[in-house]
Amino acid sequence: MSAVPLTARDEMMAKELRLAMLVACSSSSGTGAMIADWLHETASDLSSFDVDRLDLAEWQLPPVPTLAPAPAVEESARRLGGRLEDADAYVVVTPEYNHSFPAQLKIVIDWNHKQWQAKPVTFVSYGGRSGGIRAAEQLRQVFAELHAVSLRDGMSFHGPRDRFGADGRPEDVAGARTAAKVMLNQLSWWARALADARRKTPYTA
Repeated sequence: MSAVPLTARDEMMAKELRLAMLVACSSSSGTGAMIADWLHETASDLSSFDVDRLDLAEWQLPPVPTLAPAPAVEESARRLGGRLEDADAYVVVTPEYNHSFPAQLKIVIDWNHKQWQAKPVTFVSYGGRSGGIRAAEQLRQVFAELHAVSLRDGMSFHGPRDRFGADGRPEDVAGARTAAKVMLNQLSWWARALADARRKTPYTA
């Protein structure tokens, strides 16, 4: 008996979704790296996403979009844009600086346009008593301008230096994993739904 051929929708449902994890902390931030390491491990464990971790501190980034970058910097930006284009969803790990988010993250967002369109994004923020919430709320406005879909549920870590153990895991591991699972489940649903929608009707901004 011959196999029933897969429909385009069947192929889309079987496709492994790719999650780009943008880590916006500086190269010297042990706290940011610790949170990113934990989230990377947790996302790989609790979801079916193929996680592509992008530590922005490791990339050469142009100063501002209006200036022509050096060839090496332009090539770095092009390669980073390609990785973002391949993603079906995004999670941004960001600290809060002066009630906002880091400049290098804004550069990456502004240098890319179509990559974000009609794709879901959520945020994992950290810092001080606010847990970086103000950075995440500003990012929601920025990504809305780029036609991305920001999700209701994200994560925030208040005073993370005191809430992670020497093993690099949150003190409340169960609670953190539960919150991460809720976030990742929503991200997966929206990533699948929007990928299916883009296949049926190419998105135009």
